Amino acid sequence: MIIDSLKAYRKPKYDTLNIIKIQKNNLLHNLKVLQEERPQSQIIPVLKANAYGHGLKEICQILKGKVKMVAVDSFPEAQVAYKYFKGDVLIIGEMPLKAYAYTKLSKTEFCIYNYKTLRHIATKFGKKAKIHLFVNTGMNREGIKDLTKFIKDNSFYLNKVQVTGLASHLASAETLSNFNDTQEDNFAKALEIMQKNGYKDLKTHLGNSAGVFTLKGEYSAYRAGIGFYGYNNIDLDHEKYKIAKKLKPALRVYSQIVSLQKIKAQEIVSYNENFSAQKDTTIATVPFGYSEGLPRHLSNQGKIKVITKDKTFFTQISGNVCMNLTCLDLDTNNAQIGDKVQIVSSLNSDDNSFVNISKLADTIIYEPLIRLAANIRREII
Repeated sequence: MIIDSLKAYRKPKYDTLNIIKIQKNNLLHNLKVLQEERPQSQIIPVLKANAYGHGLKEICQILKGKVKMVAVDSFPEAQVAYKYFKGDVLIIGEMPLKAYAYTKLSKTEFCIYNYKTLRHIATKFGKKAKIHLFVNTGMNREGIKDLTKFIKDNSFYLNKVQVTGLASHLASAETLSNFNDTQEDNFAKALEIMQKNGYKDLKTHLGNSAGVFTLKGEYSAYRAGIGFYGYNNIDLDHEKYKIAKKLKPALRVYSQIVSLQKIKAQEIVSYNENFSAQKDTTIATVPFGYSEGLPRHLSNQGKIKVITKDKTFFTQISGNVCMNLTCLDLDTNNAQIGDKVQIVSSLNSDDNSFVNISKLADTIIYEPLIRLAANIRREII
C-alpha cells in the first residue's frame, strides 16, 4: 500500500485534455487487405515519423506477433521498436556513422545508399551486419545509380557483410503513369546484376502502399506506409481503386471545450481581427492548435465535431487557429465546458477527416498526419 502510494506520488496519473485514439481492429483489417493483395509476399509496415502520427510505441504493440519485420527511419525509432515490437527491424534511413554501433545487429537490417556507409559497417561489424542495397531506379532522390560499378569498387566490403536484400522506391505508384513500368524494368536489371555477382535469395522490395496494388511484378516484400494506416491514395480511375478503398483509417483525435464566450455581433475572435461575428453567438475554445498539429490553413474554414450529452454537431472554426487553442462558433447550439469535441474523424466522409482536412490545407494526407504532436497521449481501442 505504501509502495503504491509512493509510486503514484512520483508518477501521478494525468488525464490529458487531448487524446488520440487508435482503432486496433482497423489497422489489422488494413494489414489483411494488403496481405490478401500480395499473399506470397511479406508486408513490412513502415513506422517512421512516429508511425505516421499514430504513435510508434502503440503501433509496435499492435503489430507484435502479427508481422515479422517493421521499417523505421533511424536509430531513435529503432530503440522504441526493439522494446515494444520484438521482431526484426529494417532501418531505411541514412544515419550518422556512429549511430550504427548503437543498434542491435542480431535483429536489425540496414538499407545502404552509398559506399561510405557500406565500408564503415563492413569494417566495424563484418558478417554481423545485414544490408539491403538501395538502388536508384529512376526517382533520382537517393540510391546507387551504377550498380555494376558499385559492386566492382566495393566487392571487398560487400564480401565482409551479409547482403540480404535489394530495395528501391517508387515515384508515382498511386497514379496512372507508366513510370512504374520503367522503375520495375530498372529494378529487374539491378536484381539480374546482383544474381550474376553471386547474391542469391535476396529480399526484394520496391513497392510502397500504392505499389502493393499497382505493380505488375511480384516481390518478396512490400513496405506499406499510408495504406497500412487506412488511407487509399490510388488514382480514382485506377482499376485497383475499389480494392484499395477497403482500407479503413484508424485514428481519431479528441479534445474538450475549456472556455465559452458570449459575444455580440461584429465582435472579433482570435488573432488579426479576421473573424467578426455576424450575429450574437457563443464562442467555444478547445486546447488544440497548430502546436498540436491542427493546420493553420483551417482558420475560418475547417469544421470540428462537438459532442454534448444531448446531440452531436459540426461547427465552424472561427478566427485564426492559435498555437495551443482553436475557437469554434457554436451558433444556435448549446454546449458546456468539459464537453468533448472530435478534432479528427476516422470516417473519410466526415468534414473533419484527414481526407478533407488535407484538401482544405492544400496538402497531402501525410503532412497533417505526421504533424500530430508526439506528446499527445495515444490510446489503443
